[in-house]
Amino acid sequence: MVRASVVRAPRDEVWARVVTADGVSDEFRPLLRMRFPARLAGASIADVPLGRPIGRAWILLGGVIPVEYDDLVLVDLEALRFFQERSELGSCRVWEHRRELESLADGSTRVTDTLRAVPRALVPGSVVRVVVGALFAHRHRRLAREFG
Repeated sequence: MVRASVVRAPRDEVWARVVTADGVSDEFRPLLRMRFPARLAGASIADVPLGRPIGRAWILLGGVIPVEYDDLVLVDLEALRFFQERSELGSCRVWEHRRELESLADGSTRVTDTLRAVPRALVPGSVVRVVVGALFAHRHRRLAREFG
């Protein structure tokens, strides 16, 4: 699954937002919030070692009720251009998320998320596709609004 949108801000500003816990969590609001491991407090994912578990991030309904978790592992990163996560979720035994930022001639930035999910046996793939599709459509709207 691929989701792309254009954000009216230069790539360095968009990057500074999308690699922070606050920025990612804001993309989930208002219904959900993502609570990152304590060791990421005040840090950027650009600061963590590649290929090693970062810790468990919880996705909270209403900012309170845990509905999903992400055992975060960042596997590749090139500052200002992309990062790639390969993790396990509560609902998926494999979760791959690559976010790429491309500078455009008018000074805006194309944000492209490429997603791959392999659900656990009890979770139908069709449900995962619908939920992930809706969630990333929402995240892109929130990101565009942030810089709108």
